Amino acid sequence: MKSFDYFRPTSISDAIAAAAEPGAAYLAAGTNLLDLMKGGISRPDRLVDVTRLPGLDRIEHLPDGGIRIGALVRNADLAHDEKFARACPSIAEALLSGASAQLRNAATAGGNLLQRTRCAYFYDTASACNKRQPGSGCDARDGENRLHAVLGWSEACIATHPSDFCVPLVAFDAVVEIEGRNGRRDVALETFHRLPGDAPERESVLEPGDLIVAIRLPAEARTFSAHARYLKVRERTSYAFAVASAAAALRIEQGVVREARLALGGVAAKPWRARAAEALLAGRHPDAASFSKAADAALADAKPAGDNGFKIELARRIVVRALTLAAAGTPARIAALPASPFASVSGALHVA
Repeated sequence: MKSFDYFRPTSISDAIAAAAEPGAAYLAAGTNLLDLMKGGISRPDRLVDVTRLPGLDRIEHLPDGGIRIGALVRNADLAHDEKFARACPSIAEALLSGASAQLRNAATAGGNLLQRTRCAYFYDTASACNKRQPGSGCDARDGENRLHAVLGWSEACIATHPSDFCVPLVAFDAVVEIEGRNGRRDVALETFHRLPGDAPERESVLEPGDLIVAIRLPAEARTFSAHARYLKVRERTSYAFAVASAAAALRIEQGVVREARLALGGVAAKPWRARAAEALLAGRHPDAASFSKAADAALADAKPAGDNGFKIELARRIVVRALTLAAAGTPARIAALPASPFASVSGALHVA
């Protein structure tokens, strides 16, 4: 590992000033960053430790019904917060399906948004990777790419975003609060992450020194609590990233879907909001025919990036299954569930 300077600021303004310098990086739990540093993929000159910054480790239920999640709130603390889990059960379910219990006890909400891709070629410094070294090429294009993107990819990069947490957040219109050199700004999570295009090294809208201070959910997120689920399919039940996943939420009144929310994970370089599918579900009965049409709409623009054509049909079936589970209703005390009991590849593959 490369040698680096270490700085622990006592205020947000000091942190931003230190992190704005070339070669600096923020450190919170470090569950992803330290691995990248050990592998020589990330080589910062300075680490700015934000773990002691005051006021960033709170879950706040706002007067307007919204929820504000401090960037330093631990994943496990958020998932098991009873009031939060009742209000946003699918987000709690997504958190509990990610990583291991040990990592969830350390990883932070803000850091979760900034996870780097788990593409094997990104992690292999002997391979060409435009994300790691712009202009070097993408060995994944002609390599082992069965787990790569089927939506929004480009010739420069076919990697996927690994977060579970971000998928339902996008579905519920979450907003990222950012402090930077020019003050505070809010960015919709749906636009926070960038698709690769011809610059895959730019993964988000963050500028040098920008610090995520909170994630905010609107009050409307609570209106879906009775019919909201997160479904993740992975190659092994414990501690694996999604082959594909879906967050589905329905507001059902008098037997009809009044509003739907749907987002997919593991299929693109960012969590993928399926707005066309949401619009199609509005006003329909929550039945198999409607869910199948919605799944077709959600994957209408999908195309294989290599040997991963199966992911399109898999994702379509996951969407149908997630909508079916959501329509059946949210199980009581979903925060107490172990890592998603529905996360088996065979189970999803047999859902029509």
